[in-house]
Amino acid sequence: MSAEAAGHRPFRHYSWKQRAVSWVSRNLFDRLTYTARHGLTKGMKRRGGLGWLPEFLGPRATPEESFWRSLDLRGLTVYDIGAFHGLLTLMFARACRQVVSYEPNTRNYTRLIENLELNRLDNVIVRKVAAGASARVAMMVASPLAPGGASLEPGAVDSLLHSSGPVESEQVQMTTLDDDIRENSLPAPDFIKIDVEGEELAVLLGARETLRAHKPRLFIEIHGETMALKRANAAAVVACLEDLGYRDIRHVESGAVIGRANAEAAARGHLDCR
Repeated sequence: MSAEAAGHRPFRHYSWKQRAVSWVSRNLFDRLTYTARHGLTKGMKRRGGLGWLPEFLGPRATPEESFWRSLDLRGLTVYDIGAFHGLLTLMFARACRQVVSYEPNTRNYTRLIENLELNRLDNVIVRKVAAGASARVAMMVASPLAPGGASLEPGAVDSLLHSSGPVESEQVQMTTLDDDIRENSLPAPDFIKIDVEGEELAVLLGARETLRAHKPRLFIEIHGETMALKRANAAAVVACLEDLGYRDIRHVESGAVIGRANAEAAARGHLDCR
């Protein structure tokens, strides 16, 4: 198979091992309340996942986890765009002044609220809307074996709807960060984490006023249904960031400085943008 053909094959975001862990967690331990024994939420109460396993059985630390551990978030307002079950929201809330979390998927939102209540956290605002480039209603689709991959991106939605496995779908409300901050008097962000399964550029476009006015540091996970789409997405995101005035953009996994000329290097992984 040529490199060009390989670039257009569907990209597997979740390994079979991750899917198996998700199935075990969801079907055998979904209602288990426990104190996490490893990871970024170690010592905090949780439902969902296998954080109750002994630390030596937990997953190995990744460059992403090392990045989060290196941050000093004291006194900051952090936005968690695509909060899922709230693992990073919990970590943020323990370390920073204020968290604003976005999670439109009903199942994930319910678990996020449960995890916040278990830890009696009162410095988190939860928004059950999706952040994007415009205000509208959109279809969100997810595989039960990869609920963290719930997506609004048209290519991902089409791929899941035409897959052989089961899917879960719902209509969700979308807004822009600019509108949501203005209309709900939300605090200005100092740091924004974006993990939205292919809608990264849309989130940035809907937050242009906020980004120009407050210049928050950004952490962005790059997605795409194929490697070709991931590379195209990375290039579009980096170009948008530079247009918005971000000049110090780094690939978290390699430490490489990223710009328009080498944006494809960020197709696999995450961007740290200042």
